Amino acid sequence: MNRYLPIRKVYAREVLDSRGNPTVEAEITVGEGIVGKDGYTGRAIVPSGASTGKFEALELRDAEPRYRGLGVQRAVEHVNTVLADAVLGENALCQSRIDCLLLEADGTEKKEHMGANAILAVSLAVADAAAKAMRMPLYQYLGGCKSTQLPVPMMNILNGGKHADNTVDFQEFMIMPVGACCFKEGLRMCAEVYHTLKEFLKERKLSAAVGDEGGFAPDVQGAKEALAMMAEAVKRAGYTLGKDICFAIDVAASELYEEDKKAYYFPGESFMTGTEVYRTAEEMTAYYEELTETFPVLSIEDGLDQEDWEGWQRLTQRLGQKVQLVGDDLFVTNTERIARGITMGAGNAVLIKVNQIGTLTEAMEAVELAHKAGYRTILSHRSGESEDTFLADLAVAAGSGQIKAGAPCRGERTAKYNRLLAIEDMLGETACYDYKGINGNLRK
Repeated sequence: MNRYLPIRKVYAREVLDSRGNPTVEAEITVGEGIVGKDGYTGRAIVPSGASTGKFEALELRDAEPRYRGLGVQRAVEHVNTVLADAVLGENALCQSRIDCLLLEADGTEKKEHMGANAILAVSLAVADAAAKAMRMPLYQYLGGCKSTQLPVPMMNILNGGKHADNTVDFQEFMIMPVGACCFKEGLRMCAEVYHTLKEFLKERKLSAAVGDEGGFAPDVQGAKEALAMMAEAVKRAGYTLGKDICFAIDVAASELYEEDKKAYYFPGESFMTGTEVYRTAEEMTAYYEELTETFPVLSIEDGLDQEDWEGWQRLTQRLGQKVQLVGDDLFVTNTERIARGITMGAGNAVLIKVNQIGTLTEAMEAVELAHKAGYRTILSHRSGESEDTFLADLAVAAGSGQIKAGAPCRGERTAKYNRLLAIEDMLGETACYDYKGINGNLRK
C-alpha cells in the first residue's frame, strides 16, 4: 500500500484479565488530521497464560506488593515512553515495519527489556487502528479478500491441570463439531453438549464448577473417565460420536514431567487410586494409542515434554498418520523451533498464541511456515483472557481452520465465538466451514 497513515497517539493502561490479574491494554490513534477529529483508534488487550512454556517470550510483571506481584505498570510505562517514541509518526499500514521497530526498541530475543505484553499490545492495536482507518473488517485487512474460512472450534468443556483445582491431570478436554454444516451450527452443537454434560455431572453428584477457560472441573480418576463422560453427554445431546462430534486433548505434559525421574507424574490419578502413577515417554505414547482406539480423539496437544524432541519424533511416527499432534510449549509460535520440528518430523500441527512470540508479524510468519510444510495450525486463546476479539478475526485471516477459545460460557470466551458468528454473517454465501479430516487440507 502506498497510502500514508501516520500513528498519532500511543497510550496504554493497566486493566484486568478474566482471572482478575493485571494485563496491558493499548490504544493507538492513526490519521492524517488532528487526533479526535478525523483519527481512528484501535485497541488491544493482551492475554496471559497459566501453563506457559519455558521458551515463550517474557511477560513483564512488576514483582511488587500491589496485585500480589503481578502488576504491569512497568510494561505500561514502556508503551507510553520507549515504544511510543519508536512508532509515533510511522505508517500504520506497514505492520511488519512497525513490529520491527518494536523489536529493535527491545533488543532481546525474548522481549525481556520492554516485555512481550507491552510490545504485543502496540502491535495488535496498530493493526486494529489501520483496519478501522481503511474501513475494512479486521479479518479482511489482515488476510485479504480470500479470508473466508471459519474455524472449527476446539471447545473446552472439561478443565484440569493448571486450569482447574481438581484431580484431572490433563489440562483440557475438548469437543470438535466436525459434522456441522457451518460455524453457527457447530457452535450450537457444542453448546448443547456442554449443557448436557453439566446435567450429567449433577446426576453423578460431581462438581459443575468451571475452570479458567469455562470447562467443568469435576474430580474424576483420569482421562478415560473424563472422555467417557463426554461421550455420554454427546449421546444424550442427540449427536453421533465420531461423526458429528469428535474429541481433542491438551495434555500439557511439560507440567507433568519430572526431570529427575525422567517420567511424567500424575498427581490427580495417584490421589484417586492411592498408588503413585508415573509414565515414561514410551508409556505416554502407548496411553495415547489406547485412548485414540477407544474414543474418537482427533487431536493431542503437548503430548510430551517441551524439550523431548526425540520422544516427539517417535510419537509422530506412531500416531502422526491418524492424529493431529499439536506443539504448543514445544513450538511456542517461534519459527526457529517450528523449523526444527519440521526438519525432525516432530508433531504435525502448531498452536498459535500471539503472546508467546510478541508481535503480529512473527505470529503470521509462524502460520505461514507451518502451512508451507504441511503442518496444520490452531489459533488459540490463553487461560487469562479478555473481551478483546482480535483472536477471532486472526483465525479467519490466517486460514487455520481451527480455533481454541474456551467453553461456551464466560464473556471473554463467548466474545470470540460471537465475533465469529458476525464474521460468518458478513461473509454470507462465501463463508466456508469444512473439516476435511485430520489429514485433509484445512486451508481450502
